[in-house]
Order: sequence, then structure tokens, then C-alpha cells
Amino acid sequence: MTGIVSYAAYLPLYRLDRAEIGRAWGKSGKGEKAVGAFDEDSLTMAVAAAQQCLAGKSIGAVDAVLFASTTAPYNEKQSAATVAAVLGMGADVYTADFGGSLRSGTNAIRAALDAVNSGSLKQALVVAADCRLALPNGANEMAFGDGAAAVLIGKEGVAATIDSFDSMSDEIIDVFRSDRDRYVKSWEVRFVRDDGHGRVVPQAVKRAMEKTGQSVADFSRIVMYSPDARQTTAVAKGMKLDPAKVQDTFFTQFGDTGCAQILISLAAALEGASAGDRILAVSYGNGSDVMTLTATADIASAKPKRGIEYYLNTKLMVPTYQKWLRWRDIVEVEPPATAPMEQPSPVALWRDNKSGLDLHGVKCLACGTPQYPAQRVCIECGAKDNFEDYSFADKTGVLATYSHDSLGVSADPPTTIAAVDFPEGGRITCDMTDRFPEEIQVGMPIEMAFRILRYIGGFYTYWWKARPKRD
Repeated sequence: MTGIVSYAAYLPLYRLDRAEIGRAWGKSGKGEKAVGAFDEDSLTMAVAAAQQCLAGKSIGAVDAVLFASTTAPYNEKQSAATVAAVLGMGADVYTADFGGSLRSGTNAIRAALDAVNSGSLKQALVVAADCRLALPNGANEMAFGDGAAAVLIGKEGVAATIDSFDSMSDEIIDVFRSDRDRYVKSWEVRFVRDDGHGRVVPQAVKRAMEKTGQSVADFSRIVMYSPDARQTTAVAKGMKLDPAKVQDTFFTQFGDTGCAQILISLAAALEGASAGDRILAVSYGNGSDVMTLTATADIASAKPKRGIEYYLNTKLMVPTYQKWLRWRDIVEVEPPATAPMEQPSPVALWRDNKSGLDLHGVKCLACGTPQYPAQRVCIECGAKDNFEDYSFADKTGVLATYSHDSLGVSADPPTTIAAVDFPEGGRITCDMTDRFPEEIQVGMPIEMAFRILRYIGGFYTYWWKARPKRD
């Protein structure tokens, strides 16, 4: 039976207190929301979720990457191809982007499921991520959070079978963003809740249950997309659902994470599932996708190393609302009095794909010493042209030395430059992220994170950075 082989969620380290937002506008706010750092976007978060999902898996066995987002970094350039390159997949992998809807994540799962069932694909990785923006001083600004999740769809080693999948479409302008807008907009709140989400979700579930001959009472966990906790309660009450069975969407802790929310909530449900448990998952966005799943005997071993509990307990608070506004370029600030940064070359970036995007160096076959960047002559034993590829992306290192640059161009000054040593061999010098300058100490454990380096000339330069390991 086809289903979910592995899964993982990713929430950024930073949280923004809603009360901090409220103070700027004379309002109140409860809870907090997950917000990406200044160098994070939907693509980098998707990579982080994919890394967790594929940990311990054979990358070569995955033959498709499907990327879903309403906030892809490019309108015309495929993000799935970048994710595949960062993960070190070959040119034979099939890649596709899904967008334009909050249910693009489940749309991608449907495509992966159909492809695996037909035999055209063996294993397909689906990654969903969103980093949505709303105009300041609005309800959506309080609500929207950032996050990502990934699921691997296949037929072998399945942790949860996908037993049925039903879809319905619905034309409505409730929550939207045109090709001319940067910020998500919403129509009147009662229309959005009652005639949009509150109407479509119950209809979709009723339709799916009638088709499969089942009842919502047959399921031990019900996962629904919802824009906020109040709407979750209202819809569940209207559908006469057992509140104890309704999966938390983590709105108070993470916010509305867009197309990733349904997969993040599904990940939490799978983490708590036992063999034989049945799960109903319902997405929303110009219609609804309804999945039914059953946990298998492999569900316990599929639990990711960093589960939802990790992200609930591992966080740094953004100190001020103004800092977050700067991170997202929502307010214009005076630029530094320095020479303009030189525009990078797409040709040079293309040549550096292997060492830059998937952080590959080499390992000497004579003495076993890893080294970065790739060399022709081993720095340890002097052997020439006797290497194999070696990935540093998933390795833990140690901070050898660092410096803070308060004069460089940065949305989060000072810029921290770090030299990272890896116990097996190899040293990488790079920027440091997800850190408070005062917490940095030589000798602290370091992990690598794929992030935005800069945006110049109309395109993004992505690269790897170091960050404190927080396990």
C-alpha cells in the first residue's frame, strides 16, 4: 500500500510575541508566532524540513521532489530544482512546483500519490513551506507564522498508508494575493469564516465520508487546516467532532503557517500515533483535500529526530517588533555608508553548485581525511586525485574561532564570521546565523544551515551558514 514512508516538520528558531506587535498599534495580542530569521524564506525552510525527513534514508532512492508554497522566492524559476540540488540529488530526479493555494501541499501529495501508484515514480519527496506577509496593523499580521514540513511518499517501509484521497474545488475570493501584491489580503472576517472555511471543510468531509462509507467517529485523530484556534473550535463544534480527537494546529505557538500547516499538524498526529490508528486530514484553499490514513507497525521507527516537541521548546524571542519589520524589509531604513555590494555572477554560482548548494567537499581515499573545498592534492598525506565526494551539510562541527563585523551590510548586525572545524577533518569559514552575539563561545557545537546569503540584481544567492547546535 502506498503511503508516508517518513516525515518531518521544521519551524524556525525565532518567535515574535503577539503582545510585542500589539504594543506598536495600541492593541492586545496573545501567544506568539514562528518567524523566519532575516536569511530564511520558504525555500530554505523546505530544505531544512527535507533534511530531517530524509535523515538515514538513501537519497538515491528518491526520484522526485515536489515543492509547494504560496511564497516561492521566484515567480519564474523552479524552487524544487534548487531543493533537489541542495539535497545532492542527481539530474535524473523529477522536480515540480505547486502554488497558488493554501492546499498546494496536499495538491502535491495527491500528485506524488498518483505517480507512485501508477509506477512512474518509486519515491517522491513532498515539501511544503510558507513565509506569508500581511500589512502591518492587521489581523493577518498577528496570525501568520512561518514553517515547513516534508513527507516521503512510497510503497516500501510505509509508516502510514494513505487509504483514500478526495478533493473538491470551490471558487471564492476570501484570502488572496494578486500578482501585483506583496501582502496577503482578506475579505470581511465573517464571510471568510462562514462562507469560506466554515462551509467548505464540513462539506468536503461529508462528501469524502459518503464516498468511502466511513464516519468521522472511525478516526482516532482529525487534522484540519484552520486560520486560527477560534475557527478550529467553531468548525469542530459544528461538525460535532470529539474535541479530544481534533489535532492542535499550534496557532498559539507557531501561528497560521499557510500551506505547511496541515502537514505540520499531520506530523504531530503521526508522532503520537500507534499502529492501527486512523487519521483524517483535511486541507483548505479554494476547495479542500481530504485524506484518510492508517498508521502501520513502522510508525514508531519513523518518528523524526526533531519532533514537534523540539520546536515547541527550542526558540529565541525576537527582541522587538521593529527588528522583525527590518528583517522582512517592511520598513525602509537608511543604508550603510559603504560602497555598493558587487553583483554576483550566475555563471560563477552555477559552477559552484556542488560545493556551494549541497556543501560537498572531498574525502581522501588514501588516508580518509575530509576537506573543504575540494582539492586535487590531500592536505594530510599528499595523495593526488584520489578522492570521493563528501558532504558536510549534515555534519556537526566545533567553532574554532569567530569575529563580529559591525560595519558590514546586514539586516541583523553584527555579521558574525565563523571558522568551523569538523572532527573527521575539514574546516569551513562562513557567516553565522540564529545566534545572539553574546552567546558565542569558541568550542561550542555547530551545525550547518542552508540560508539566503544576499539578494542583488533580481536574484537570490543561497549558501550555507553555521549556527549553534541546540539539541
